[in-house]
Amino acid sequence: MLINLVPDFLAVLEAEDRFAAYLEYFERHRELLTAYWDNYVLEPSGPHFEEVVRATVAADRTDLLTLLATTDLVTLARQTEDKVRMLLDVDVPYDIVLMVGVGAANAGELVVNGRGIAFVCLEHFTGVTNPDTQALGLDPELIPLWLAHEITHVIRYTSPASRSSMRALVQDAGGYYSYWETGRQATLRELLMNEGLAVQVSRAISPGHAAWEYFGFARRQYARIREIEPILSRAAGQHLDRAGLGLRLRYLSGGMSDEARTVDRTVLPERAGYFLGARQVEAAIAARGFAWSVRASAEELAFAAEPYVERPRLTVVS
Repeated sequence: MLINLVPDFLAVLEAEDRFAAYLEYFERHRELLTAYWDNYVLEPSGPHFEEVVRATVAADRTDLLTLLATTDLVTLARQTEDKVRMLLDVDVPYDIVLMVGVGAANAGELVVNGRGIAFVCLEHFTGVTNPDTQALGLDPELIPLWLAHEITHVIRYTSPASRSSMRALVQDAGGYYSYWETGRQATLRELLMNEGLAVQVSRAISPGHAAWEYFGFARRQYARIREIEPILSRAAGQHLDRAGLGLRLRYLSGGMSDEARTVDRTVLPERAGYFLGARQVEAAIAARGFAWSVRASAEELAFAAEPYVERPRLTVVS
């Protein structure tokens, strides 16, 4: 189901007391927005929460209003969903949310009460940077790319046919996805392949963009990661079957210090694991297709990537 929260947010901006109006908006959509804040921003309570809200409702929104006036975002989202549905043979209901965030993630995945949610924060897709909103200035034409990326995660986490450990972790948490808890419990192999699958699906759904845009990289960052790929592969390879939040943050997160990202005297670019994960799943997708690969366990994906080694045949539930 498509959920468009943008009109509700615009009503906040029209209110006489914007801060109070945002709090009312938050209460109306508490489950969704609490999950968004907890996973991608900060705990939605206390002075810091209030500080972020006040900055959000006071920001200049000329760029956002221009985007809304020039782009049919609802049609764009529906067209993207139709393409993903066909490619991945979608077998589980989920929600797509168009919203205005608070300058955190440009897009993301959630699971609340067992239902997957793929969201896009439109302040980042106005085509111009905005220091008031911390907007990235991404082109609106990148929305299908990122929406496909997040829907892929949702299918992997909630499809009844998924053998991913991420699905098991979400189920064990009562049908709730936590970036932090899955980061502590899932192996690095699963986390890398999870992002790699989403990158590859986005390439199939929204072709024609610059290679680095599928990873959320700058051009120089992409070139640097390609240059040090052997170092990156060797470093991550030592930890593929280990779990730990530090591993997720080192290879798949922004905001970590250079020291935390240094291996073999080389500073890994932020989120370099997206590139490595995409490499790791290429062969499985070529051999078994997108729908199977998105639901496969990390072990099955690794197994499918080695076609020349004799082995017993896998029994795959589909």
